[in-house]
Amino acid sequence: MTGYFYLLEYKVTLERLFSSTDLTMSSRLGLTFAIMLDIKKIRADFPILNRKVNGQPLIYFDNAATSQKPTQVIDKIVAYYTLYNANIHRGVHALSQEATDHFEGAREKVRAFFNIPLAKQVIFTSGNTHSINAVASGAHVFVKKEDEVIVSAVEHHSNIVPWQMLCERVGAVLKVIPVLDDGRLDMHAYHNLLNSKTAFVVVNHISNALGVTNPVKEIIDAAHQYDAMTLIDGAQSCGHMKLDMQALDADFYTMSGHKMCGPTGIGILYGKEEALNSLPPYQGGGEMIDQVSFEKTTYAGLPHKFEAGTPNIAGGIALGAAIDYLNEIGMENIAAYEHGLLVYGTAQIKNIPGAKIYGDVTDKAAVISFNVASLHPYDIGTIVDKLGVAVRTGHHCAQPVMERFKIPGTIRASFAFYNTKEEIDVMVQALQRAVTMLS
Repeated sequence: MTGYFYLLEYKVTLERLFSSTDLTMSSRLGLTFAIMLDIKKIRADFPILNRKVNGQPLIYFDNAATSQKPTQVIDKIVAYYTLYNANIHRGVHALSQEATDHFEGAREKVRAFFNIPLAKQVIFTSGNTHSINAVASGAHVFVKKEDEVIVSAVEHHSNIVPWQMLCERVGAVLKVIPVLDDGRLDMHAYHNLLNSKTAFVVVNHISNALGVTNPVKEIIDAAHQYDAMTLIDGAQSCGHMKLDMQALDADFYTMSGHKMCGPTGIGILYGKEEALNSLPPYQGGGEMIDQVSFEKTTYAGLPHKFEAGTPNIAGGIALGAAIDYLNEIGMENIAAYEHGLLVYGTAQIKNIPGAKIYGDVTDKAAVISFNVASLHPYDIGTIVDKLGVAVRTGHHCAQPVMERFKIPGTIRASFAFYNTKEEIDVMVQALQRAVTMLS
């Protein structure tokens, strides 16, 4: 039975999910189907899962930091460099045209995958952090002196620092949505923060430190009532749930390719067309221009206005392959399967004496952030690594979250659709061994 999840094993879990969450019939069917996914076949697509670490089979539970890559994505990178390596948009020769077709084809795949109206609203960046900075650097067109920018207390540093820098530049005020004891945002406080001075609201869709899913639709709609712009950091959501940009209605939404089975060095910035047209370019150089003279330069239209220089061509093409792969499995099935891992993993970790989970709520991604008694998370993480288990320890680039809970950091186990219940069992055994050694 290794490598598979059978419906019988999860009968009680499914009944609990159906009674405690607002699932539509279609999503319930999706959950049932997801439990029956051929995980053995899926795992065979990820060559790194076959390796050993410190003499033990690798158990990779650091997916919130970066996902692993299937051979379908790796092969696309190899194919680009071995078969049609050329710069794009700039040549009439066959290789350049072929590379351009593949690259722009990937842009169209992104558009369709996230239900974005137009391909030109898909801006390729070097990553999620680049996407956020591209908006924050030009957000002075939306934020003026004495205006207010609202962020949440559970943001990654990459979604705090750029907005602090913006506020310092223009003389705006940074406001913070507090977080409740269970890891959820204090939405009552958020609604009280909104006022006529609110110019921009910035939150993550899913907290990388806690795994809690934030009510972004409510946040966006409330901000728009005050004519405020919105940006949602989707680094932790883009590879784990079905996203619809038109339904969400955010002005900007940022995504990370390497967290959705794509390569590093490629990210996505989505923006409403009007918002992107209003935003000044982040970088200057080739490709992003219309006409250049020493007297004046005019800029190209979307998306090229924000894509100065030679892009990560191989990365963009491989991201398209990652989207093909995720589509083949189905995002609804991925979300449901990972939720099963979350439910099982949460129950098993709670059985460890002294374990405390932060962000232990119903609406969350497959991320478990926890500590055990007074033991330092780094010490536990070091020991379980010797046993082949890769978890993340520390503040997860979210120091304000750790300060809120008065802890130095957490152990974070984050799951993906290629992980299994059996791997969670091995992790728990490793954690128990680490606790025994450190106590």
